[in-house]
Amino acid sequence: MHDTGASPAATLTLRYFAWVREKVGLAEERVTLPADVATVADLMSWLGQRGDTYAAAFARPEVIRTAIDHNHVRPDAAIGGAREIAFFPPVTGG
Repeated sequence: MHDTGASPAATLTLRYFAWVREKVGLAEERVTLPADVATVADLMSWLGQRGDTYAAAFARPEVIRTAIDHNHVRPDAAIGGAREIAFFPPVTGG
């Protein structure tokens, strides 16, 4: 490989849990992110534009919890270098 000066596109695994998985219709997938997707919030916005099922799953991103490489993060967290990002609803108990 030679260096072209361009940043390589980030390819990572996305995992979906509970109702997020049900709405997306997948448990996981590998994606290559556009260069302008830099944070969790950017990623959720981009995912929400990928079609009706994604739009339904990410219609209320503020209620979705996210983990990068098994560490819970906030929507403003940078995703550079991530290998896996998981999305799940808030955990409730009683």
